[in-house]
Amino acid sequence: MNQKSEGLTSQVYDVIKKRLITCEYQPNSMLNETQLSLELGYSRTPIREAIIKLVGEGFLTVIPKKGIYVTAITANEIMQVFQARLEIEPLALRMGHTHLEESVLLDFKGRFEKEETVVLDGYKLDTAMHMYLVESCRNSFIIAMMQSVFDKNTRIIINSKENQLHVTESRQEHLEILRLLLEGNIGEGAEKLAEHIEHCRAAALESFYTTNSETSQTYKQYLD
Repeated sequence: MNQKSEGLTSQVYDVIKKRLITCEYQPNSMLNETQLSLELGYSRTPIREAIIKLVGEGFLTVIPKKGIYVTAITANEIMQVFQARLEIEPLALRMGHTHLEESVLLDFKGRFEKEETVVLDGYKLDTAMHMYLVESCRNSFIIAMMQSVFDKNTRIIINSKENQLHVTESRQEHLEILRLLLEGNIGEGAEKLAEHIEHCRAAALESFYTTNSETSQTYKQYLD
């Protein structure tokens, strides 16, 4: 693949991946190369290459003779994402707390104190803060892994009605974590961070099971 082709594939990959993460392409929905080519304005070759890459990352599933499906969000995926976050984020914070900058923490504090009216903006701010704390550890392997985890985490949260209702509570938890870090209380800050992640996991799982329970009861409409 030449440099120009690689550049086109990268552009297509970035666009499709963003739409998958933000659930513009809904879990369980079907895509096809022709549709994507017309919609995005790229030829089918870079689209096919991007699809192969996204299949490898678990965002898409190709079923021969049927089509390309957006991978479903499962309870197992939710558990694994939050297990990774719960184990690694507090550790990364403890590893890298000396690299945290007061000005950056204060900036996050100011942003969380403002009322967020757009849900997606709240998720972006949430992810930015968590990634800042992870990146403080200065370990490239941990950072790369957590970037992948947060891609899946964002998709889960945006798809979760329960987490959308959790935004206000989550904002207060972020402010408490920031307060502790600004005071230099790293141990308690790491504990509050773990507690916050537990709350997010509970909200995501509650939404998942509620949604799937509702879906499984649709047969009842035929009994009326």
